[in-house]
Amino acid sequence: MKTPEQSGFILNTLWVRFRLLNEVEHILLVNVRSVKTSVLINKMPPKGKGGKGGKGASASGSGDADKKEKKEKGGTAVKVRHILCEKHGKCMEAMEKLKSGVRFSEVASQYSEDKARQGGDLGWMTRGSMVGPFQDAAFALPVSSMDKPVYTDPPVKTKFGYHIIMVEGKK
Repeated sequence: MKTPEQSGFILNTLWVRFRLLNEVEHILLVNVRSVKTSVLINKMPPKGKGGKGGKGASASGSGDADKKEKKEKGGTAVKVRHILCEKHGKCMEAMEKLKSGVRFSEVASQYSEDKARQGGDLGWMTRGSMVGPFQDAAFALPVSSMDKPVYTDPPVKTKFGYHIIMVEGKK
């Protein structure tokens, strides 16, 4: 027979595990939605496959269409800053600091766990050089400044951890 203290401890442990599983399930659902959205947005045939025209298509002015398409998708490169945290809780602490008005570079220096600790600056990054969810978020964000930052909320989950991303330029 278990004592009331042991029963309480067991129930508390089960409750904590239940809450953790719910949080993990929520994170997975958010990531699945993000992937589904990016698949729908980026649904196009690979280069040289399908589509209209064939080999002579570029002579019909599709170069302008390619430029327009790149512009709609956010260009080919972004100047990006981020805050990377391995643990979701630490990332949410950083998010609260940002929401309270602390500069992005200061929060990145204090919370980020990667080589970009110097204000979170990753510099210019090209399409295809970033992991999927990070790239999708970076190209979807508008350009903003340190004075009025626009960043990912909620943070973006990748194999490296949780990222709060801010874009300072596009080209």
